[in-house]
Amino acid sequence: MNPDVIKKICLWETLFVACFTCGCNILSANRRSKAQVSVAAEFGATIGTLADVVVPPAIPLEGYGLVGGLNGTGSAECSPPIRAYLKQYILTQLPERMNIDKFIESLDTAVVRVEGILPAAASKNQPFDVRVTTLPGTQTISLENGWLYGTELVLAGTFGASTKALAKAEGPLFMDKIETSPANTRLAYVLGGGKVAAENNINLVLRKSDFKITSLIRNRLDERFGYGTAKAVSPRVIELNIPVKYKGQKQKFADLARTLYLDNLPDSSQERIKALIKRLIISKDKNEYEIALEAIGNESLNELSALLNSSSDEQIRLRAARCMLNLGSDRSLPALREIAMNRNSAYRLEALEAIATGGRRDDIASISRRLLRDPDFDIRLAAYEQLQNISDIAVTQKFVARSFYLEQTAQTDYKTVFVSRSGLPKIVLFGAPITCSNSIFVQSADGNITINASPGDDYVTLIRKHPRRPGVMLQLKSSFDLASIILTLCDEPLAKDKQEHQGLGVSYSDMIALLKQMCDKGVIPAEFRAGPPLKIG
Repeated sequence: MNPDVIKKICLWETLFVACFTCGCNILSANRRSKAQVSVAAEFGATIGTLADVVVPPAIPLEGYGLVGGLNGTGSAECSPPIRAYLKQYILTQLPERMNIDKFIESLDTAVVRVEGILPAAASKNQPFDVRVTTLPGTQTISLENGWLYGTELVLAGTFGASTKALAKAEGPLFMDKIETSPANTRLAYVLGGGKVAAENNINLVLRKSDFKITSLIRNRLDERFGYGTAKAVSPRVIELNIPVKYKGQKQKFADLARTLYLDNLPDSSQERIKALIKRLIISKDKNEYEIALEAIGNESLNELSALLNSSSDEQIRLRAARCMLNLGSDRSLPALREIAMNRNSAYRLEALEAIATGGRRDDIASISRRLLRDPDFDIRLAAYEQLQNISDIAVTQKFVARSFYLEQTAQTDYKTVFVSRSGLPKIVLFGAPITCSNSIFVQSADGNITINASPGDDYVTLIRKHPRRPGVMLQLKSSFDLASIILTLCDEPLAKDKQEHQGLGVSYSDMIALLKQMCDKGVIPAEFRAGPPLKIG
């Protein structure tokens, strides 16, 4: 049998197993599809009247791996099946042989269970958070400051069944020390540490096999979204290749494909557009009509443009302008810019996101830089994220100690320290440079890290107890610039003969807890903001 056919069969088997494992109700999914189809189907046959769009669901994953760097707080326990798996897997990852049993049994390592959720319709290499827990019955005391070595993740409940790895995970462990309650030292996370192994395709499945219909649907999708968008792999299944424009909006593209009309006759299109515009204005659920108008394409532009000035409803202006920009028309940009800049608007974030999704790079940069000066922090954060996404020079970035990103933006009058607790780990300094006060005394909760400066001092003294040699104190100096303090604390210690920047190896978990304490005490003249806490499952 052709290897490509075998791969597709395996993919479909994995998908259906995942649906049932996750409790995915296929019947209810079909009902939802038909409900969405009925709106556009009032005005003609759509792809959704003949086929269901199958979007790979979010899938729970599991695996077993090793955490290292535990400084004697790990354990030697490991069940025979997991030990056998780890020995075999570790051998495939190492360039040279080593005593794997001794490595597993070291008190500086611990065998752990790793869990995560593969995102719905995930893209290859897409990052996601993973949870790391010690195994029940083991003597592991703490995972603090550990590093998860490369770990395979498979469909939850199938470990040991020779199933294909759907993702891998690796990275420094994170414990949330910002919360007031003590951290559970046998539980940790790797922020953005999971990586999807392969692209997860969206497929159309005809309700009844018919090669002529699959050819018709394939040709219609190629006509609307470009050649190669659709590939008929059987008389019933059409595989979708997401256009570059929609790579970050897979679910939206699935909705567009479902809503696309099978015919493209000029007279029929104009009648549909007028009817859909009317529904967009009067209906409470406007999203379905916006999607239908975008699916039709550029023929909708003239009717949509009439809504930019005539409508007194800001939501309608937003939707019409967004739809036009997604169709490549810059005529709607002033309307979206006006909404994004209006401090009394409830649709500012949506307008900015619309510009970031459908606009040109220069337009994204221009509006986002202006919004960096907005008094609303949520707006400033969204503007920074859009600038970071396009690698704009307004945002500088440094990867620190293979652990987290330190990012700075100067174009704002509002000084804020933002830290993430889910997704990629990062510290963002709004209003950089941020200079600390000349009187500092801050200690970590365990007393292992001290930041100290007296009035009149020319520098800040940074002290950390040696993690492996009790009684030994490590000490470095820094300027009062907050970015310099962070780098000196967190950079990895280097050998004495190296001339590069040397740090104390403080973890991201400890650093963000120190930053909160420094802001709370007024040492840092900035507001402290933390992203939402991480939750898996």
